[in-house]
This record gives sequence, C-alpha cells and structure tokens, in this order.
Amino acid sequence: MPSLELTISVACSTGIESALRNAPIVSSLGPEPWNEPWWKAAQGDRSTFLYLLAIHLLAIAGLIFFPVPGWKIATATLVLTWLGGMGVTVCYHRSLAHVALRLHASVRHALIFFAMFNGSGAPDSWTANHRQHHAKVETPEDISSPTIGGFWWSHLRWLWQAGNVPLSRWCPDLDKPQYRFWRRLQVPILAVSLFGGLAFGWTAFFWLGAIRLVFSLHAQCFVNSIAHMRPHRQPGEDSSQNIGWLGVLHLFQGENWHGNHHAKPWSARLGWKLWQIDFGWYAIVLLEAVGLAARVRRPH
Repeated sequence: MPSLELTISVACSTGIESALRNAPIVSSLGPEPWNEPWWKAAQGDRSTFLYLLAIHLLAIAGLIFFPVPGWKIATATLVLTWLGGMGVTVCYHRSLAHVALRLHASVRHALIFFAMFNGSGAPDSWTANHRQHHAKVETPEDISSPTIGGFWWSHLRWLWQAGNVPLSRWCPDLDKPQYRFWRRLQVPILAVSLFGGLAFGWTAFFWLGAIRLVFSLHAQCFVNSIAHMRPHRQPGEDSSQNIGWLGVLHLFQGENWHGNHHAKPWSARLGWKLWQIDFGWYAIVLLEAVGLAARVRRPH
C-alpha cells in the first residue's frame, strides 16, 4: 500500500519525503498547545481566532433574526456551499495534497477560488496541514489529532493554536507564483464571501455569508474530529473511520468515507462501494472523460 511519503515523492520528486520525517507542530504556545486555555491564540493566529469568533456570532444572530431565508437565497447558499466543497475535496484534498489526479489549470484555479470563497484558506497552507496530518497521525506532531488533544482541539482549536506548519517542508511543490497569487487574494476573497450578500439585503448577508461559512467550516472540521474517533481500537491503531450520516453535511461529496481515505490516501476515489456516494469522484470521472483531469489514481 503506497504511503503518503511515497505518493508525494513519486509525484513531485522534490525531497518532500525527507521533510515528512522532521516537521513538528510549531506553536508559540509551547509543545502542547492543546493544554492552553482555548482563547489563547498562537503568534500570528489572533486574526484567525477573531474571524472564527465573528462568523459564529454573526451566524447565531442571522438564525435568530432571519431563520427562514426564502428559496432564492437558500438555493444560492446551497450552490455556493456545494461549489466550495467540491473545491476542497477534488482540488485541495485529492489533487494538491495527495496528487491523486492532475487537473487542467482552468479547472484547478476555478476550484481554488470556490474553496477559498468557502473559507478553506489558501491552497498551500491547506495542503501543508493535511500532509503533516497524514504523516504524523495519532502522534503529538499530528496538527489536529483528537487522540492527543481531544475533540475540541481536533475540531476547531488547532486552527488558531497549533501554529504555522512550515510550507517549505510540507509543500515545496506549491511554491510557485500561481499559488502565491492565491495567498495574496485570501483576505479580499474572504471579505467578499462574508459581506457580499449585503448587496441583496440582510437575509442574504447572513445566509450567503456567516451562516454558510460556519456550516462549511464545521462540516469540514468533523473529518478532523469525529472521523478520527473510532471506538474499540488498539493503542496506536489508526483511528480513522467511515461515517455514513456525515455525508449529508458534506452534500455527499465523499469526504465522510475517511476510513477508506486513510487506508489508501493516494486514491482519487473515496467511496469504494456502489452505495458509498462520492460526488467528488463522479465529478473527477466526468472531468477525465472530457480531458480536464489526467493521471487519475484508482484504488486497487
């Protein structure tokens, strides 16, 4: 079974495999940031903490004052959520982090935009965090392990307390102008994502902005938390698991089949059985058929 190190080494040939053995969590809060109070942010991550706090407060206010958005705003919210999820699962996760397929540049950059519009951050930082997670899973060096830090650490707190994963170690293959360009656009894109709905009224402001962003955030974070809390396992055994009901929150895009993914992280297909719905995989097959995806790696 190919490991993450082998997958990246073969695909990139940049020496990433040596980095995978030497990259602990770098947090200004110390070697065990999960033991610090939840409100303490690591150096450089206070803005992340304040952003997350703000969208949660706005989402709560929106649900209180505008609980029923109307079908037009609800449809627009669902479409943006769907496109953002596809950007994360197909582009960030399967293509960039695991090099399980190659996307045509036009598709890749469109998906990056929607992933960032959904609040998932720049492609290089997302990739670096995810690669470290796979290489150091179930250890103190896993950036989001519930085994080490507990549910809330793995679900949210690591986002502002774990510190910055060294990009030069974990994703030197993304150290290119085309990806640095997106990093510079992260704040403007997120600002439009959060406030753009104001052009269509207060209901649209809350639903197209904070409510959508909070929903997308927690749907993705459940993969880090409960999808890594498999009960009745042996010490040191991989904790990843498939969670059927989580597919509803992921709009059946496939990320809930996390046990499958950890078993074969190099595979572009996450739902292996016919009943394991994986719209991310269906989209990849379609893109491959029309020449917009290549080198698609399938589970054996």
